[in-house]
Amino acid sequence: MIKLKIQKMLHGSIGQIELNVDINIKKGEFIALAGQSGSGKTTLLRILAGLESADGEIDVFGSKWLDAKKAFAPQERGIGFVFQDYALFPNMSVLQNLLFVSKDKELAEHLLELTGLTELKERFPNMLSGGQRQRVSLCRALMKRPKILLMDEPLSALDPDMRTKLQHDILKLHKEFDTTTIMVSHDPSEMYRLASRVLVLEHGKIIKDGLAKDILLKTSGSQKFTLQGELLEIKKADVIYVAIVAIGQQIVEIVLDSNEAKSFNIGQSVQVSTKAFSPSISHL
Repeated sequence: MIKLKIQKMLHGSIGQIELNVDINIKKGEFIALAGQSGSGKTTLLRILAGLESADGEIDVFGSKWLDAKKAFAPQERGIGFVFQDYALFPNMSVLQNLLFVSKDKELAEHLLELTGLTELKERFPNMLSGGQRQRVSLCRALMKRPKILLMDEPLSALDPDMRTKLQHDILKLHKEFDTTTIMVSHDPSEMYRLASRVLVLEHGKIIKDGLAKDILLKTSGSQKFTLQGELLEIKKADVIYVAIVAIGQQIVEIVLDSNEAKSFNIGQSVQVSTKAFSPSISHL
């Protein structure tokens, strides 16, 4: 069991806030941290990794990493950390980047095979795509078989298809290495696919804690469904108006009457919902 009970003053999106978290995490769980920017998600990861100080206690499987008397240094914590910017050594090959962490060549070769990187092991980071570099970063984070794997929006810079491929890699490695994984994400589909549990932070406090399906699914049964998007344009077509809305990677058209058209502003966030819940699904 991982026990986190920490406090730290932060400068959030609404000014100074207190990060105040008291949670228990079971061994082998995959936790997704969600919430608006400035809510404390990344700071929580950095405190757990020992990269930032805080008051309180961190107990990891019976070992006190933080209390009133001491704080373990990052290298003493057995943490694997995957950053957004890959943080690879540019003058080292893929294999050398892994072996820099640990000289266990058998493990390095195994990780490269699991993530489809074996044929690229002699290449340097500048010869790789963004998805390939992120896979190398993930492999490197696992070279010490860490107790805890921390990921701060590791796939945010990748296109949707590559994100999906790497999500499968992440889940496969999480299960094989039996790590306890904590990931910051803003992508509901990513959290739903990967996480066994979702924690939602708001102004430094956890306001929701539960199964991914319970936190992320906004409706159930015969209720209407609602999607959030950005209003790109409103154009007139004969006697009606058509709103162009971006929802994730999709652009959709919504019919409006004249009064509705006047009530919206281009660029604002909007909700798109149905009045009768009868969606259909088809093959692409």
